[in-house]
Amino acid sequence: MKKVVATPNAPSAIGPYSQGIEVNGMVFTSGQIAIDPKTSELIKGGVEDETHMVMKNLAAVLAAAGTDFDHVVKAGIFLQSMDDFAAVNTIYESYLNESAGYPAMSKA
Repeated sequence: MKKVVATPNAPSAIGPYSQGIEVNGMVFTSGQIAIDPKTSELIKGGVEDETHMVMKNLAAVLAAAGTDFDHVVKAGIFLQSMDDFAAVNTIYESYLNESAGYPAMSKA
């Protein structure tokens, strides 16, 4: 059975999609950009601030589904510039628990 995952602690969907969907015990989250759920505005700042906002938004969707980053098996990150790779990677890793096993990853 399919269940919609929704939380006010992450940006609302602005189109015909859900923040997340849970099916057969697996949670699929929609992609995130650096929108502050309190203001519904893109945050101002550099790639570091944007990455933290995205990760906080994803954490909120996962929490609404009753899970967390320890249970993520696959992640994808889209970068506007590969010059941001190291900074984004460092922040992304700070939200993960190495002992839980890092998720599979693709970056583009």
